[in-house]
Amino acid sequence: MTIRFVGAGPGAADLITVRGREVIATSPVCLYAGSLVPTELLAHCPPGARLVDTAQLTLDEIVAEMLAAHAAGLDVARLHSGDPSLFSAVAEQIRRLDAAGVPYQIVPGVPAFAAAAAALGRELTVPEVGQTVILTRVSASSTAMPPGEDLATLGASRATLVLHLAVQRIDEVVADLLPHYGPDCPTAVVARASRPDEVLLRGTLADIAGQVHTAGVRRTAVIVVGAVLGAAGFPDSHLYSADRCRQ
Repeated sequence: MTIRFVGAGPGAADLITVRGREVIATSPVCLYAGSLVPTELLAHCPPGARLVDTAQLTLDEIVAEMLAAHAAGLDVARLHSGDPSLFSAVAEQIRRLDAAGVPYQIVPGVPAFAAAAAALGRELTVPEVGQTVILTRVSASSTAMPPGEDLATLGASRATLVLHLAVQRIDEVVADLLPHYGPDCPTAVVARASRPDEVLLRGTLADIAGQVHTAGVRRTAVIVVGAVLGAAGFPDSHLYSADRCRQ
């Protein structure tokens, strides 16, 4: 039997891959984070499936559910918001499954930063404006950031920054980035991307914190900082240029 970690997408129930939906439909056990994963996805579970909301469970309790299902010969769909490759706590789960000799697979999903970019109507890589995207977070009530990955250091690159799990510390984020990006740098916050109650805040480093406080955004948000958000007079990509197409 197999444990399948499924990226459930950023929030909208229809932003899940066909493969992910099929895994849900064929798994008699489904573990999901009720605070983040759209409950509409549970309608795809087979009749009589065991549904376990992991929002209030510890890591050991979650893994125990997986091991019990495996021992009973039951496949498990483990739903994670966004994509399992980013800030999902999948690493420590599969480490325990490896130790127990339990097989698993990972099914990718639509990440929150992609849904945020779509909501903003922007590409995060624009010719001669920005070709590097840094996905990161800040250290708050979570585990510490590794040395050299603080915003003051990352900001020196002036690359496009996408911050998860950081909106509650928007004032500190702005203070760390202002010396590198300047007050006029285009900045956006997308809360609950792709959901019916999605919130879009557009501005600059100078005013984005005030917008966040006024809107009362405190969680489930992505911060995007970089010139690509305001890019207009950039050259066309070489990808579809006449010179390339004639080659």
